[in-house]
Amino acid sequence: MIDATGLLRLYARQRAARLARQNAAREQERLLLRLVKQARDTRFGRDHDFRAIDSVAAFQARVPLRRFEDTWSAYWRDLFPVLDNVTWPGAVPFFAVTSGTTSGRTKHIPLTTAMMAANRRAGLDLYAHHVANRPRSRILAGRSFLLGGSTALVSQAPGVASGDLSGIAARELPWWARRRYFPPDEIGGIADWESKVEAIAASILDKDIRAISGTPSWLLILFDHLDALNPGAGDCLDTHFPRLEMLAHGGVNFAPYRKRFARLLKDSRAETREVYAASEGYFANADRGDGEGMRLIVDTGQFYEFVTPEALGRDDPPRCWLADVETGVNYAIVVSTCAGLWGHVIGDTVIFTDLDPPRVLVTGRTAYTLSAFGEHLIEEEIADAVAAAAGAVGGDVSDYAVAPVFPARPGELGGHAYVLEFAGGVPSIDLLEHFAAVLDQVLSEANEDYGAHRAGGYGLAAPRVHAVPPGTFASWMKRRGQLGGQHKVPRIVNDTNLFHDLTAFAGISPSDWFANLEQSGGPSRNA
Repeated sequence: MIDATGLLRLYARQRAARLARQNAAREQERLLLRLVKQARDTRFGRDHDFRAIDSVAAFQARVPLRRFEDTWSAYWRDLFPVLDNVTWPGAVPFFAVTSGTTSGRTKHIPLTTAMMAANRRAGLDLYAHHVANRPRSRILAGRSFLLGGSTALVSQAPGVASGDLSGIAARELPWWARRRYFPPDEIGGIADWESKVEAIAASILDKDIRAISGTPSWLLILFDHLDALNPGAGDCLDTHFPRLEMLAHGGVNFAPYRKRFARLLKDSRAETREVYAASEGYFANADRGDGEGMRLIVDTGQFYEFVTPEALGRDDPPRCWLADVETGVNYAIVVSTCAGLWGHVIGDTVIFTDLDPPRVLVTGRTAYTLSAFGEHLIEEEIADAVAAAAGAVGGDVSDYAVAPVFPARPGELGGHAYVLEFAGGVPSIDLLEHFAAVLDQVLSEANEDYGAHRAGGYGLAAPRVHAVPPGTFASWMKRRGQLGGQHKVPRIVNDTNLFHDLTAFAGISPSDWFANLEQSGGPSRNA
């Protein structure tokens, strides 16, 4: 394979020079006005008088904030899957399928030709930042591997298809990138995740992999497979991929995985780089060290606004943009894009670590979510599943809390630990086993991301449930000084220390909850 890193290095120098001169706020205003001009004759543009918009303030005055459900019901639902000149000029060729909203099982995010081009430019920036940091890099002398979704798409209408964003991106790679991409189409199109990972593991070890991208939890599963196929390799990626230079990660909070990946890369030349990419767009890349913030991409296809989460519920919340944001403030991110999203609240929250250039860290979600492994469960889905499981066993759950539990050793799976208080007392082990099975089934049916992770018990361990006597939660809240109507038991506990406090108070030792799970029987109980 011809080493194209020299061409990449030339592009990286040109790109770096442009970024050094860039005024992010000015660039964003120019981009917004360009997007508005392109879309002024669409149905949305006419409805919001795009021809009269000549500034950010004028745009904000005419275009209210919307969540996906709002735009879906007002503009897309009745015409789906054929959206032609509705919120963006021309026909929408692809829809990125994602799940986790309160309104339904899945949502279809428009993916236009312009947005795919913007995403490719953002991906090229990732490599440009890498070679700028590694002057002796030869990253394009080998292959780049993305552990993503299936490239097998669903035909929605003639010329319109839907599927996983990463699968669509892989199918639409330009010719010059396809030769350097892994896995090949025959593996990338495998829909069954377990079969796909096994096929990748069986064929990747003899490939010259220079870059790896994916969600940390899924990557760890693949690496465990590689260790099994390459005995004696140890917990070290250098043995499998001696020329690896970059491991790009995103999708979930990296903090719980940081130590494990540090061990994996301890003898490697590779560096980790965080990316901020979503179905709505590719927003940022790490241009400096791990945890130092990701640089917002301001000149491709999306205009950013920022609203404090507390203000989102107001009729007319204050809307900031890059000209007036502040560091250290938690903002919900809002985008308007070349895919026809306008004032779109995507559900993520960020803080700015720097303003010139703008760099952000993703802090969480605007909704109450459980997504330590990319499963994207929201509070309503969990509450509905707990209620259904309680009904199945004839019980009444008065209080509960759920938290992620991360694998402690290679080869183990992480999962969800539930502490449950039943009004009628602690159920039998048999009833708790049935509760856990129904809970798992309901969540799998309600949420595609969770169902994919749980398929065959492969990417996420079965939920572990522990019942405590009546009054346990009230006593815990009282001990914390939070007993009373103004305080609520935290349902989704992403704070490890808080969950450890609860389990210690209840006399539970969660350290082995997911070790040898299949042999451990699932639930446990306190008498």
